[in-house]
Amino acid sequence: MRRAIYPGTFDPITNGHYDIIKRACKIFDEIIVAVAESEAKKPMFDHDQRIAMAKAVTQSNPKVKVIGFENLLVNLSDELDANFIIRGLRAVSDFEYELQMGYANASLKKDLETIYLMPSLKHAFVSSSVVRSILHFDGRVDHLLPAEAYEMIMREKKEEH
Repeated sequence: MRRAIYPGTFDPITNGHYDIIKRACKIFDEIIVAVAESEAKKPMFDHDQRIAMAKAVTQSNPKVKVIGFENLLVNLSDELDANFIIRGLRAVSDFEYELQMGYANASLKKDLETIYLMPSLKHAFVSSSVVRSILHFDGRVDHLLPAEAYEMIMREKKEEH
């Protein structure tokens, strides 16, 4: 079985993330969406919320499993018997960071391969940070998020008020 891990903070999961997941499913038998704790990034949504959103978005795809994690990615790859990492590249600015991370992971585990996928052009500008910025000012984000994630966020906002 060809299993890949798609790690990220997913704060929140966007149409760009989901595009990468769907495209990775064409290459691999199983995609494990690994939602990082990432407290250092001070996420807008807590870890459980981000896991729940990713599960809601991917629930209809039998090739996708969602988990949370808070350890080294190479250790997670050992635990899951997965030697492929999926990373998304939107722009040249992403490449340098992703290349460094890919090399760092390869230095820790020789047979760990990082596969870079570009989202389709219509999602190339979408990032979680853009979504969070728009949400901060109560702007419209329904076109940037999968419907399931959007509904969960709107339900949460309603409960806050």
